[in-house]
Amino acid sequence: MDRATRDDVIKALSDVRDPITNKDVVSAGLIQGLVVRDGHVGFSLEVPPARGPQAEPLRRQCEDAVKALAGVLSVTAVLTAHNEGPKPKGHDHSHGEPKAAPRPAGPLQIPGVASIVAVASGKGGVGKSTTAVNLALGLSHLGLRVGLLDADIYGPSIPRMLGLKGKPELENKKLKPMENYGIKCMSIGFLVDEETAMIWRGPMVQSALTQMMMDVAWGELDVLIVDFPPGTGDAQLTMVQRVPMAGAVIVSTPQDIALIDARKGYAMFEKTHVPVFGIIENMAYFVSPETREKSYIFGEGGARRMAEKLACDFLGEVPLHMSVRETSDAGTPIVASAPASDEAQIYIPIARKSAAPIAATKGARARKAPAIVVED
Repeated sequence: MDRATRDDVIKALSDVRDPITNKDVVSAGLIQGLVVRDGHVGFSLEVPPARGPQAEPLRRQCEDAVKALAGVLSVTAVLTAHNEGPKPKGHDHSHGEPKAAPRPAGPLQIPGVASIVAVASGKGGVGKSTTAVNLALGLSHLGLRVGLLDADIYGPSIPRMLGLKGKPELENKKLKPMENYGIKCMSIGFLVDEETAMIWRGPMVQSALTQMMMDVAWGELDVLIVDFPPGTGDAQLTMVQRVPMAGAVIVSTPQDIALIDARKGYAMFEKTHVPVFGIIENMAYFVSPETREKSYIFGEGGARRMAEKLACDFLGEVPLHMSVRETSDAGTPIVASAPASDEAQIYIPIARKSAAPIAATKGARARKAPAIVVED
């Protein structure tokens, strides 16, 4: 099937008229950040703040116009308000009445997903995604039906780590998740080239995350692991506020600078009332192949001490080992490719410790469909 081109999308949007300016939305300059790739379309409809939520019908018209095109698989259309700066005197038509702030959207319930768990980190480079993948595989090893959502829009790495290529198919107007090693997976990395830089604004990122949760045919899952982007920014807050989560797992390395950022991640979940299941210390030590002696390259026991101080569980230490890195880069994660190895067996107790609170939370909050999230 031929995919819709950028020109096709612009032509379709040119048929949508803005009732305020009486121009089409393209010539009126309302369409921003248009991205068209392999049948997937994203753009924002940018209006003055005074119009606010009143422009939502116009956004839906734009979305419907693009959806009607042959060869369009999905549309991410986001309404954003652009501050035009102070108006000249004599041009204020608000009559001094304050504008009501739009109310935040309600919580999302992902059909078929029993629990959602967050594995998070305060900073990048601590091996969060590697941990998320092997944790998901460990939970699957325990008999759970597991999905993995790559929520890192700007740096998606899960497709490579799971050895997945290609584009997701459409099933009953929803994207069908890709699958390998028994793990269902969705990532923006399936929709854009690996080397493509994502330059979307915050609202488009939030909309894309919502779409990857709600417009995906996940089927029946016991747990959805969400690989969060690093840090505690807008995308992370959107996830924890919009999705009823069962809990979170925090990944850190032993050194002080990583632990400082990990504490920030813990604080974010605490303030948003998401229970932290525990802390994983990644790259905890290096074992010499010759002597089998442990070398604590980044310090010893920092994450364990932080867990004790925060009164949360310490889920385990993962050593710095070449095979874990090599199998992740090759798309053959260690728990799947060498489940009997010492390196893989480290993740199984961590998965078992994580599964226990998932089951407990599921029983206590069955009507809230909890979720699991994992961060780099």
